Amino acid sequence: MDQLQQKIEREIAALDPDVELVSLEQPHRETLRLFIDHPGGVSLELCERVTHQLRDLLADYALEVSSPGSDRPLTKPEHYARFVGRTARVRLTEPVVGRRSYTGRIAAAGPDSITLEVDDETTELPLDRVHRSNLVPETSEVPS
Repeated sequence: MDQLQQKIEREIAALDPDVELVSLEQPHRETLRLFIDHPGGVSLELCERVTHQLRDLLADYALEVSSPGSDRPLTKPEHYARFVGRTARVRLTEPVVGRRSYTGRIAAAGPDSITLEVDDETTELPLDRVHRSNLVPETSEVPS
C-alpha cells in the first residue's frame, strides 16, 4: 500500500503541487478511497481532475475522491501543526498515562509528538503510537 500511496502522491503533485493526499483507504480489494485537500478548498471539479489524473488506476480500482470533511483525518506531523488550537480525537496503539483514547485541544505539534490539552492538563503523545486521529468538528461546521 505504501508504494501505491507514493505513486498516487507523485501523480497528484504532477497535476497540482498544492493538492495533498490526506488519506488513502482501501475499503474493498477493488476500491481506493482518497481524501484530498487544497489550500483553496476541494471542489467537485478538483476531485474530477484528480480522478482523471489517476485514470491508469481505473483498470484495477474504483476510485472515490473527496475532501476530508470537517472531521478530517490527521495523518502527518504537518497536519497537527496546521491545526494547533483545534480539538482532535486521538486513538493510540498503546496506552500513554493509562489511556488509549484522548480528545482534547492540540496545544503543540512537533515532528515526533503532539501535546494535547485535556481537562486543563497537557499530555504528550508520541506520533509513532497514534493509530487513528481526526479533528472534532466545531459547532459551526456541523450541518443542522
